[in-house]
Amino acid sequence: MIQSLASLDERSLKKVLIALALYLTSLLAANTLGLKVIPLFGLHLSVGIFMFPIVFLMTDVIGEVYGKKLAKFFVLAGFVSTALFIAYSLLALIVPWSPDGLWVKDGYEQVFGISLRIALASLAAFLIAEYQDVISFFFFRAKLGEKLFWLRSFLSNVWSQLLDTVIFMVIAFYGIYETPVLISLIITWWLFKVLVGAFYTPLAYAGIALLKHDSHAGKTD
Repeated sequence: MIQSLASLDERSLKKVLIALALYLTSLLAANTLGLKVIPLFGLHLSVGIFMFPIVFLMTDVIGEVYGKKLAKFFVLAGFVSTALFIAYSLLALIVPWSPDGLWVKDGYEQVFGISLRIALASLAAFLIAEYQDVISFFFFRAKLGEKLFWLRSFLSNVWSQLLDTVIFMVIAFYGIYETPVLISLIITWWLFKVLVGAFYTPLAYAGIALLKHDSHAGKTD
């Protein structure tokens, strides 16, 4: 049974650390670059829909190869990284500007001026939804067996992405948008994140193939 990162051999540890770097980069990119909204099929969607599904798929891949404990560790690392990034952003906004840097002040503060409400929404949605993704992934694994990774991953992502979208949208935008508009946004963003995640499934299989090691594969602890 895999108890911690210390129990991994050197080759497996390197692979896990690269996977963790990809996970955290995708998470932070979704939370920052996701400020850009693009027109897609007549809808307005955040570019984060292309990055955030990788976050959920990565915990499925890690769980599939190394077990539930390591997948939960990824979630904890993501939560700490997001909270720390928000704290750094607030610090950067509080300290005074040098006159030489005022040319970028308005744009900088507009991009990184995350409100407390949106910051809390992001943290709460990520923590709850990602832990639920891990739990549901192993629930479906217990019910369906070790085959059909694509189906187990898809089903867990349908549920966890719904949680993530609902929690974030409600905390961040309830009272700002009218309820019908908010519901429409939730459904649209949720469906697109699920569809993009399904489109990325071949990448998940490639990740499993790269990470898999006979001594660690298939662990469920």
